[in-house]
Amino acid sequence: MKLAFATLVAAMTLPTPAAAAALKDAIAADMPQLMTLYRDLHANPELSMQEVGTPAKLAAEMRKLGFQVTEKVGKTGVVAMMKNGPGPTLLLRADMDALPVIEQTGLPFASKVTVKTAAGVETGVMHACGHDTHVAAWLGTARRLAAMKDQWSGTLMMVLQPGEEVGLGARAMLDDGLYTRFAKPDRILAFHDSAALPAGVIGVTKGYALANVDSVDITVRGLGGHGAYPHTTKDPIVLASRIVTALQTLVSRENSPFDPAVVTVGSFHAGAKHNIISDEAKLQLTVRSYAPEVRKKLLDGIARVARGEAIAAGVPEDRMPVITVEPTYTPSTFNTEAYATQLLQLFGSHFGADRVQQTKPIMAGEDFSQFWLADKSKEAVIFWVGGVPKTKWDAAGGDETKLPSLHSPFWAPEAEAVISTATEALTVATLDFLKKG
Repeated sequence: MKLAFATLVAAMTLPTPAAAAALKDAIAADMPQLMTLYRDLHANPELSMQEVGTPAKLAAEMRKLGFQVTEKVGKTGVVAMMKNGPGPTLLLRADMDALPVIEQTGLPFASKVTVKTAAGVETGVMHACGHDTHVAAWLGTARRLAAMKDQWSGTLMMVLQPGEEVGLGARAMLDDGLYTRFAKPDRILAFHDSAALPAGVIGVTKGYALANVDSVDITVRGLGGHGAYPHTTKDPIVLASRIVTALQTLVSRENSPFDPAVVTVGSFHAGAKHNIISDEAKLQLTVRSYAPEVRKKLLDGIARVARGEAIAAGVPEDRMPVITVEPTYTPSTFNTEAYATQLLQLFGSHFGADRVQQTKPIMAGEDFSQFWLADKSKEAVIFWVGGVPKTKWDAAGGDETKLPSLHSPFWAPEAEAVISTATEALTVATLDFLKKG
């Protein structure tokens, strides 16, 4: 093990202090334009799979840099290819969609965009997950690598992905021939801004990094009637309440504490009037796990608990609960151990140990996982770049529960630190992997 790690470290190409300083200076020179792009993207966010302006702007910029650009891959995605001599292929991915959130950051360039959802609900739109920083750093990395072609050899595959927030974009691009029309990458790399790290700090997780995400709907069916005569009914609210309580045992009593899992009932709707016992109640669940076998155990357990509680309540067979698991679930994200270890060493050597840390897995989801699952023989990592301004981090004492999270209407990362750090990290990682010889 030690020999393998030593060999891995020895194979890395660390820039000289002069080269590292030159790279930092070049990125600093790019930052005014990248920040202008970031503010424009932030003020003009687009919902998942409805991205039009964002990919058009970035496609034009990539063509100026000499990339071969294809638009509308997976509906609205962009693939920009640069072949620069013999060597392996590296995929660098950024997601570009925003969320149906009304922004409350108070930023001078805050989003004022409003739209109607497919359900007819009017909502604001906001880059509450920081994808605007991802896009800006993606372009910043492309600029540096296009200007440094004499320092690397191979193929750069830049992927601008739609629809991450709904878990559809990566799969859509793969289904549209990402790995057959363009190239099958040897390594896959991305970053995500973090609301749990100080601005400019890099976090790398080994192994499982993000979770399987399933959405489950349960329609609990009873027999309605007058609230004054409950004995003539089968009350779905009482039954659904029993189901909610029993579901907690799937994690606390049936799942190993060494296998992380979450079952959260996020919505409970039933009834319309004080004195009417309704004939159904609706539950909406989010279910999180890492390992496929744990996911299956949870989903099977939900079905068993719902049916079992209905039987115990005396509900007739033709009124058993109806359980729907959304077919488009987001699979867990796995950072391959060797690549994660290498990046921790590479980033630590380049940025300094105080700016790089090994981070724990989280229960959020990311469809970046799809790119690795399409070919698990390859290496893949998504790493974090902290976005919490230092003053806010210090004021909270490093307690992330006291800070706005991703998806919060108040999330405003220190964008300049995120974009410059991510651009530098992605560039260093690319130069290391696509080094000549």
